[in-house]
Amino acid sequence: MAVYEYKAIEKGTGKATKGMVDADGPVQARQKLRDQGLFPTSVRETTAGAAMEEQGVSRRLGGRISTRDLALMTRQLATLLRAGMPVVGALAALLDQTNKPRLRSTIYDIRDRVNSGSNLGDAMAEHPRVFSSLYVNMVRAGEASGTLEDVLKRLADILEHQAKLKSQILSSLAYPVFMCIFALGVIIFLMMVIVPRITGIFQKQGTELPLATKILMGTSAFIGHWWWLILGTVLLSYLSWRFWLSREKGRKTWDRVKLRFPIYGNLHLKLVCARFARTLGTMLQSGLTMLPALDVVKSVIENAHIQGHMDDVKAGVRRGRDLAEPLRETGIFPPMLLHMVDLGQRSGEIEDMLMHVADTYDDDVRLTIDAVVGLLEPAIIVVMGLFVGFLVLAILLPILKMSSNIG
Repeated sequence: MAVYEYKAIEKGTGKATKGMVDADGPVQARQKLRDQGLFPTSVRETTAGAAMEEQGVSRRLGGRISTRDLALMTRQLATLLRAGMPVVGALAALLDQTNKPRLRSTIYDIRDRVNSGSNLGDAMAEHPRVFSSLYVNMVRAGEASGTLEDVLKRLADILEHQAKLKSQILSSLAYPVFMCIFALGVIIFLMMVIVPRITGIFQKQGTELPLATKILMGTSAFIGHWWWLILGTVLLSYLSWRFWLSREKGRKTWDRVKLRFPIYGNLHLKLVCARFARTLGTMLQSGLTMLPALDVVKSVIENAHIQGHMDDVKAGVRRGRDLAEPLRETGIFPPMLLHMVDLGQRSGEIEDMLMHVADTYDDDVRLTIDAVVGLLEPAIIVVMGLFVGFLVLAILLPILKMSSNIG
């Protein structure tokens, strides 16, 4: 079965449309389009890979596959396989249920590779920007153990959980971020537009101005004259920081420093521990042994400093030590995680213990973010109040002085 790109006109509306359709030949492709209420004007055979290259620019600009889209596709694939459909047939059925261009192109390519004899996990590995190392290795483990449907269902649960947690964090941070941007915009507008007009009146009087007014006028004049230098310094500092992070040594140093930040460092460590526990528990539930599972865990931990210690953890496990011992020797992981891993290994239920730890840390992260956001809102209001109070004081003091002189 080949893939055809088409251009067509919708029946009834006359609207032009285009896309891709799979069929045994061009005649069957045209008939399939007519059955869908489309009048084809152009049908040409293509390959999924070529189609993906042609759509590459549009995908990079606006065709991103979200975690929710991937979770939905994974759950649908698990349902189709559980119903008894072969992998190629299930992937073909997914094409009719997917309306995201990039995801459709990806599924086309995976289906063609599987149809050519590749395993599903190997075909997905060709799309690392869509399917993570965790996803690919779990699918491979499911294929090897004959439990692909269960593995896909478990993957869908993980992706949905990640999407829900990310949505909750973003929604919690949206208001304080907006408040910070709005406050910064108001301050810049006042300092560059309003303050120079008001203080210009004071300068014409030729009287001695209070210290607060001098500070305000000096700050406003500096921002007004040197705004391009301030903006350039900020931009250059950001680009230098990004360049430093692109180097391995810089990334490791930054990730180590992040763990020492007040509040954020503890929050970041909890997120890393949650991902570590959930990934390792899921891989062990899917049938992988400890060492291959630790390889996957290392690839999904978003902290280069901790990733460097994972090699020591793997070496300890390879020598026959319990997992909790080399984890403790790193001096990074918190006691609760170490105790739960140790208890899980002793009881033979390490997978369930790891999943429980992951849920605990995720809940703790949500509570911590809610608490921090609850403190940020009044803090922003207090800072704005202090600035406005200083501004009013700096403007009123010379006015009162001028009034007393006139009196």
